[in-house]
Amino acid sequence: MTRLELITRAGRITAPSPETAREFEAAAPVLAAELNRIMAARPDLTALIGPNNTAMMEDNHRNHARFMTSLLWLYDPQILVDTALWVFQAYRAHGFQLTYWPAQLDIWMQVLEEGLSREAYVEISPIYLFMIVHQPAFASLSENSRKQPSLGQSKP
Repeated sequence: MTRLELITRAGRITAPSPETAREFEAAAPVLAAELNRIMAARPDLTALIGPNNTAMMEDNHRNHARFMTSLLWLYDPQILVDTALWVFQAYRAHGFQLTYWPAQLDIWMQVLEEGLSREAYVEISPIYLFMIVHQPAFASLSENSRKQPSLGQSKP
C-alpha cells in the first residue's frame, strides 16, 4: 500500500463534530495518564519499547493526545497519515518494536470507550481503527522511508 492510498482511505473517515473534539480535548490529559498507567503495568513493556524508554513512551502518549485534539478539531487525512509515518520511523529508531503500536492503540480504544461519551467514542473510533488496521502499511512505508532522505511530503 502506498502513502497516497492510505491518505485516500483516511479520507473516507467522517470528520468528528466540534462537540466530540471539545469533549476529547477536555479529557485528553486524563486519558493519556490512564494509558500510561496501564502500559507501565505491562510485564512485557521493555520488550515493546526497549530499555530505558518509559519516559519517551509517556511523552509519546501525551503528545498523541495533543495531536489527536488538533486532528479532531480539523480532520486532515494527509496529516494523519504523514504523522503516523513519522511516528513509526522516529520511535522505531529509538528501539520501539512494531508490537508496541497494536498494544497501545488497543488500550487507547479501551480508554476512549471508558472515558468518553458513547457519541464521542463512535465518532473517534474510526480514526483509531484506521491506525490499527493499517499498521502493517505504516511499518512498511516507514521502513522504506528510513532508507530515503525524506518521507515524501508532497501533496497527494
